[in-house]
Amino acid sequence: MQLLNKIEPMIHNFIPPERFFPYLTWKEIESMPDKNNVVILQPMGSIEQHGPHLPLIVDAAIATAITGHSLAQINDNIPAYALPTIYYGKSNEHWHFPGTITLNSQTLTAVLMELGESLYRAGFRKLAFINGHGGQPQILELVARDLHQKYQDFSVFPLFVWRVPNVAAELLTAKELELGIHAGDAETSLMLSLLPEQVKMEQAVCEYPHYLPENSLLSMEGNLPFAWVTKDLTQSGVLGDATVATKEKGDQILASLVNSWVQVIEDLYKFQQPQRFKD
Repeated sequence: MQLLNKIEPMIHNFIPPERFFPYLTWKEIESMPDKNNVVILQPMGSIEQHGPHLPLIVDAAIATAITGHSLAQINDNIPAYALPTIYYGKSNEHWHFPGTITLNSQTLTAVLMELGESLYRAGFRKLAFINGHGGQPQILELVARDLHQKYQDFSVFPLFVWRVPNVAAELLTAKELELGIHAGDAETSLMLSLLPEQVKMEQAVCEYPHYLPENSLLSMEGNLPFAWVTKDLTQSGVLGDATVATKEKGDQILASLVNSWVQVIEDLYKFQQPQRFKD
């Protein structure tokens, strides 16, 4: 017991405690002013393999850290709160690698729909999913549309951590930008910045996707993608070059992502749902 008392609880993780939704009481939520414009952020990731050198928590850690660092920098007058991270996602493309935990699309859809409905009942009208896992944006887009269709005054945003202006394109090679989509330079560098003790750089590898179609309009990702699971493309679980990752690159990527997400949160606060027709 004596040892446990010396450990400072960090349930809020990267999130500033004053911005952590579960630390509020129900009375504080009931009396919160202008709940129509309060921004609720839901960090999301996955527990899935990220090669021999990175922990399973990569996507969730990145989404949580970006959310937390951004909330720490926004204007104090902007009412924005983060929910606890949803660590499990739809990761069945990685389930051939031990340690991957996956929800199916129906389960994840149900969880997000019921989460959104709970927030709506509490009076909130702005919910943004801050997703760090590339295997589930389509589900978030469907959920966001369905929630808004059901509640026309509910603004729901299916957002992806990496789809904001950032410096990765200046720091990574052209090949890495195109093919380094999982546990490569960018993610490894960012993890060296965020959780360096959890990165095993001595086990980092470089492996790009094998057997991709040549001279074809079809591609792994892009406008005309084909379906794939990770074991189709890589033996190590890495898609990219993790060996060239550095903390310095990670620090620069983190700073640029956070700078953009500060603006995104401000934009969410200012956003008014276009509504030409009412039912």
